[in-house]
Parts: sequence; C-alpha cells; structure tokens
Amino acid sequence: MAGSEQQRPRRLDDGDAAAAPLQDAELALAGINMLLNNGFRESDQLFKQYRNHSPLMSFGASFVSFLVDVRKSTPSMVDRLQRQIIIADCQVYLAVLSFVKQELSAYIKGGWILRKAWKIYNKCYLDINALQELYQKKLTEEPLTSDAANDNHIVAEGVSEESLNRLKGAVSFGYGLFHLCISMVPPNLLKIINLLGFPGDRLQGLSSLMYASESKDMKAPLATLALLWYHTVVRPFFALDGSDNKAGLDEAKEILLKKEAAYPNSSLFMFFKGRIQRLECQINSALASFHTALELAVDQREIQHVCLYEIGWCSMIELNFKDAFNSFERLKNESRWSQCYYAYLTAVCQGATGDVDGAQIVFKEVQKLFKRKNNQIEQFSVKKPPNLQRMSQACHGVDDSSVVGLKYLLLGAIHKCLGNSEDAVQFFQRAVKDELCRQNNLYVQPYACYELGCLLLDKPEEDFSGYDFENRLHVRIHAALASMRELVPQ
Repeated sequence: MAGSEQQRPRRLDDGDAAAAPLQDAELALAGINMLLNNGFRESDQLFKQYRNHSPLMSFGASFVSFLVDVRKSTPSMVDRLQRQIIIADCQVYLAVLSFVKQELSAYIKGGWILRKAWKIYNKCYLDINALQELYQKKLTEEPLTSDAANDNHIVAEGVSEESLNRLKGAVSFGYGLFHLCISMVPPNLLKIINLLGFPGDRLQGLSSLMYASESKDMKAPLATLALLWYHTVVRPFFALDGSDNKAGLDEAKEILLKKEAAYPNSSLFMFFKGRIQRLECQINSALASFHTALELAVDQREIQHVCLYEIGWCSMIELNFKDAFNSFERLKNESRWSQCYYAYLTAVCQGATGDVDGAQIVFKEVQKLFKRKNNQIEQFSVKKPPNLQRMSQACHGVDDSSVVGLKYLLLGAIHKCLGNSEDAVQFFQRAVKDELCRQNNLYVQPYACYELGCLLLDKPEEDFSGYDFENRLHVRIHAALASMRELVPQ
C-alpha cells in the first residue's frame, strides 16, 4: 500500500544505543499509522519483527493483536472461558513474583492480585460446572426450566463435552491449588485470608487437582506434580496426619505407577520416588534415586538443589558426614535460598568428620550470612554453635545413675573433639564397664567400644614402652592392623 510504504521506518542500528529509544518511538508510531492506512498485516509484521527489542514494541505487538482480534467475529464460549483462565494463571504468576521480593508492600500487592485471580477461578469453575450439567440435561432430553432454556446456546456455539471437560481440567488446577494451600494456613493468618475472600477446603482441593491431573489440559502434568508434592513433602513436613509419616504414600505410589511410563526421564518424578523411599526408611534406595534425579537435572539448577538437600540429609541419617558435607557446601555456595542455613549444616557436618577447626571457621560465616531476621530457620542457625566446654560441664553435673554410661559416652566424645585423647579413652572405658546401661541404654556400650577402638587404632602402642619383648609385640600389632585394613579398606 502507498500509505504503508510512505510510513516504512528506517531499520534499527543496534550499535547506536543512544538513539534506540527514539527509534523505538518512531517505529511504534509508524506501526500505528499503518493501521490507520488499513495496513493491518504490515503493522502486525513490523511489531512482531521487533517485539523483543523493547517493552514499547512488545506492547505495540500486543495492541495490534488485540485490534486484529476485535475485528474478527465474537469469540466462542470456550475461547472466552479459556482466556479468563489464562488471565487468572498470569495473575498468580505476578503474585508469586511479588512475594519473591519479601517486602511488606509486595506481600499486600501479591495478596490483592491473588484475590482477583481467585475470583476468576471461582467464577469459571462454577460456569463450567453449570454448562456440564446443562449439556448432560440436553443429552438426556430432560425438560429444561425457563432459566436453563434461556441459557441453552451450547449447541449453537458448538461446545462439545470434550471441550468442557478440558476446560474444567484447566480451571481445576488453579482452583484446587487455592483450596489446598489455604486449607493449610495457620489459624492466626486464616482470619486475614478469609477477609480477602479465600476459602480453604482440603478435600475439594485434592479432588480438583486429581481431576486436573487426569484431564487432557496442558496443566495436567503440573497438577500431578502438585499432588506428589502434597503427599510426599507437605503431609510429613507439617505432620498433617499426626505421627503417621507414611500417610499418603499409597496415593503417591499409585500416581507414580500411572505416570512412570509417560515420564521415564523426568528428574522431578525421580525426586518424588526418592521422597517415598526416604519416608519408608529405604535410605540406600532413596540416595540412589536422588543421585539419578541429580544427573537428569543437568540444566535445572533449582531441581539439582532440592536433590542435593535430600542427599545431604540422607547421608547424615547414615552417618556419612563427608558426603553430607559435600552436598551442603555446594548448596551454601550455589543456592540463593538461605546461605546462612546451609552454612550451618556445612559446619555441623564438617565438625562431625573431625575437622573441628574448619567447622569453627564456617560457624563464624553463619553470623555474616544472616540476612533475613524474620526467617525462623536462619534465626535458629545464627544461635551460638555448640560450646564443648559448656557441654562438658553440663555432663559432669548429671547424677542420675541410670544414665551414667551415657554421660561417660558423651564426655568421651567431647574430649575426643577437643583433642584430649587420654581423657577420652578413660571416659569411653568407663562407659564400656557400666553395666546399668545394658538395661536402659543398650546402644551405649557398643558405641563406646567403637569410639575406644578408633582412638586406640590411631596410636595403639603409644602409652607403653620399655617392656619385655616390645619389638615382637610391635610386629604383631602391625600385622593385626594390616589384616584389619584388608577387611575394611580405607
């Protein structure tokens, strides 16, 4: 067209950074002028070509798409509902971005945005349910009421049962997630949330998420992940079922069994498999699953971090403090969530491996990394690290005869950490000789024997010298040590 050709703008020169804002404005104005000259196609192509160059051109592309869409026929009911659901989804994403800022004003803004999203979800959910009921009545040829007859335009718009089911799956994800999350809010916050108009029905939330996970909507996999997250992480963490940590595992296993064939290489599904195994106390299997998930999540740093977190704790459960230290140290260096907390865990594991001096250095870092004063886990982490001298004094003050063996075991461990090997040996020997602990604390004597053996293994002949046949005994000692190393490789 002549008009559109006259308004053709000059191309952007990426090297001319100073003139870029002016060129964007010229491009946007030229694109709108094309619209007025009936150059809808040319204008649309121009804005799409440069939509990623600046926010102004991105807005222009959206505006032209809006105008082009308005020129078309009125969208169908399915399209209108789908767009409303997409708007609600986008508002949830905006709210999450606001919450990430961790500021009071951002929390208020995010809450208000969530309120608008919930209203859309709720209305769409009710409308789709009503349409499904109307559709079923139409199929069964039941007599319709006057109100239903006035709304009976489903056939005219070509709405199928499959479309309604998919739409319900689309809205059920957000609708169910709202119900489920709000149902777990503490009572002191629940009143405020109810004032904003948020309900919280856990059963309704789970039912909606289950429906969404079985639907053909694109958010079905997300609903499946939400259910796995609830059953394997939320329920045991918040003790929603009391002391029964295995509650919900059957549901999680059933979900994994259904979806395993569809997602054979999913790091997230492998992660949840590890969570199930950990809750079933199958720590070795859980570690294998978490390591596999870690390898699968090559380009997904956040998933790698949750896997490392689980590997760290599973390694601590197995008293493998070296592997736990490696996992938490990597989290301390890479994660943005709470370096303070990860530094604390790193120091604890480092101290447990015997590197007490290194642990003390990392404990000092914990104080420097403390940034979020309202974060309870960081408040816990910055508390003073264990003072071994104070712990020793506390143990000496225990007079209960039923825990004497345990007292000596703890004192031996404290003196071992402090480097007082002679005192540690004496306390471990006392713990081994305590017969009363057999009745109350069966683990004290075997652990004391182990610790005593480890101490004597380092320098077994150090305390004796100048006795008869000393050289012969040295040879026997080294032979015994060599045979032990063959049985237990270093």
